[in-house]
Amino acid sequence: MHIEPIQNEYQNQIVDLILNIQQKEFNVPITLEDQPDLLNIKDFYYQSGGFFLGAFIDGKLVGTIALVKFNAEAGAIRKMFVQKEYRGKEYNIAQQLLEKLIQYSEEKGLSNLYLGTVSILQAALRFYERNHFITIEKEALPHDFPLMRPDNVFCQLQLNPAK
Repeated sequence: MHIEPIQNEYQNQIVDLILNIQQKEFNVPITLEDQPDLLNIKDFYYQSGGFFLGAFIDGKLVGTIALVKFNAEAGAIRKMFVQKEYRGKEYNIAQQLLEKLIQYSEEKGLSNLYLGTVSILQAALRFYERNHFITIEKEALPHDFPLMRPDNVFCQLQLNPAK
């Protein structure tokens, strides 16, 4: 398995992976039209100082994670998905993707990471809790946090704590 930054050239694989998980596996009422970022990864993620990572096994995209840098000190984690067959400790893909995103965020001087998800994704919420994210109220999000319509659970991770 290897992880690398990816952009628009992987658009079809990214869309297939994410929509299958959202719609077919978890029945989240979201469409490609609700996620225009997937059609222009370079502009949406990279232009603001964020990025989009892909995890590959034998040349096949099996996982993604993305960072939207929405102000000088904060970023939003987006598009954290791992294909069902590759989840869990055996492959450890989600953990490696998250660690790379956190490392990048710290190197860029961000002090907080935020994310929104849906309450049906209980395993994802437990995963974030194990990685020191805390659940926060929607009202506690920064005013410029990029909300996604289906999200109803929000989390925060403080980076670079004062020494």
